[in-house]
Amino acid sequence: MSDLMLIRTDSDNADFRTLVALLDKDLAVRDGDDHTFYAQFNKVDAIKEVIVAYHNAIAVGCGAIKLFSATEAEVKRMFVHPDYRKQGIAAKVLNELESWAAELGFTACVLETGKKQPEAIALYLKLGYHITPNYGQYIGVDNSVCMIKTITAKLQTPSA
Repeated sequence: MSDLMLIRTDSDNADFRTLVALLDKDLAVRDGDDHTFYAQFNKVDAIKEVIVAYHNAIAVGCGAIKLFSATEAEVKRMFVHPDYRKQGIAAKVLNELESWAAELGFTACVLETGKKQPEAIALYLKLGYHITPNYGQYIGVDNSVCMIKTITAKLQTPSA
C-alpha cells in the first residue's frame, strides 16, 4: 500500500486507543475465558513508543514497543483493522517498531501472541521472529506463543 503513512506517537493518541479497543474486542472473542488473564498485561497507559498507520487519513493499524529488558523491547498491541488486512500494513508497522527499537539501542524484540492467532504467528515467523520459551507472566501458559528477533542497535549520535 503505497499511500500508507506511519506516525510515531504515544499511547495518548486517540486513533491508537480506538484501534486498541477494536483489538481488545477481537481478542475477547478469540481468547474466550482466558481474555481477562491476558488483558491485565495489555494496558496502554504511558507507552511512549507507538506507531499508527494511516491510509487516506484513516487510522488502519497500530503497534507499540515498551522496555522489556536492558537489551530487549517488547512488541505490544499489534493490530490492523479487518477491512485493511492482507495489504502488508502489519509488516510495515512492525518494521518501523523494530527500527525505533534499534534507534533506542535495543538488540532484540520479543513478543507474545496466542495460539488462537495463527495469522499473527505466521506473520512474525515470515518477518524473522522465532519461537522461544515463554517468558515472564506467560511461563506455563499453554495458549501463549513467545517469540524473539535479533535486531541491530543504531544508537543515534547527537549532531553538532
